[in-house]
Amino acid sequence: MSLIRRAGKRALSLVGRGPQPAPPVLASNTLLAPGNQWYAPALAGASTFATAAVDPGTVRQALDVLQRLTPDAYADYVSAFYRAGLERHGERWRYADINTALLALASGLQPQSYLEIGVRRGRSLAMVASVCPVCDIVACDMFIQGYSGMENPGPELVRSELRRVGFTGGLEFVIGDSHKELPAFFRAHPDRYFDLITVDGDHSEAGARADLETVLPRVKPGGAVVFDDLSNPSHPELAGVWGDLFKRHPMYSVFTYTEIGFGVGFAIRHA
Repeated sequence: MSLIRRAGKRALSLVGRGPQPAPPVLASNTLLAPGNQWYAPALAGASTFATAAVDPGTVRQALDVLQRLTPDAYADYVSAFYRAGLERHGERWRYADINTALLALASGLQPQSYLEIGVRRGRSLAMVASVCPVCDIVACDMFIQGYSGMENPGPELVRSELRRVGFTGGLEFVIGDSHKELPAFFRAHPDRYFDLITVDGDHSEAGARADLETVLPRVKPGGAVVFDDLSNPSHPELAGVWGDLFKRHPMYSVFTYTEIGFGVGFAIRHA
């Protein structure tokens, strides 16, 4: 048997032709050819979406969303940063953060289901909802008052922010410690998978790794996981967590941006 044919059989086993049941795939980014599957199902890997994530047009799109939301000190700073970068460097500017990454992935993948750990005021939820206003969202947060020195009012503010970007889809809150509540959620919903997932909750090394390991099996083939703060100087351990993760999960392609700002990474599941 040729090496290519063996690789095809390996890909098939990873999507359910082996003993494990197959997760559903993200139809917008996969090709399934039963009986003749030579590649893993994903059509586009991380590099396809990386171009849009750093594009000035996506920064403008993020700025537009921020202008529709309730302002706070961090959002005001990020908006000023976007404007300065665009004014001084124009179309040459290459910059990415969680906002541009989510806009690029939402535009490219058109997710119908989105899970976010670390919701806070709903800013990153709004990025996805602005592109996919009828998707189903599961939002997990402890909603700690005064988090990062700013108001954190909770679910009612998040609902209000999403209305500001035209969201009309389903919204379910999982309130509490993600290390307890999300495993319980998945035990209660064993068939629940997501097109797009963001992990931006517990920033300790162990906590971030636990959240990522919890959600990776729930990403649909063809879908994506996003991880924030890879170059945040307050959390230098997160870059190592992200870098080590895919040594254990090789069926993902990865994009990482750490050049400017707090950094962001995303990965596309191939099979």
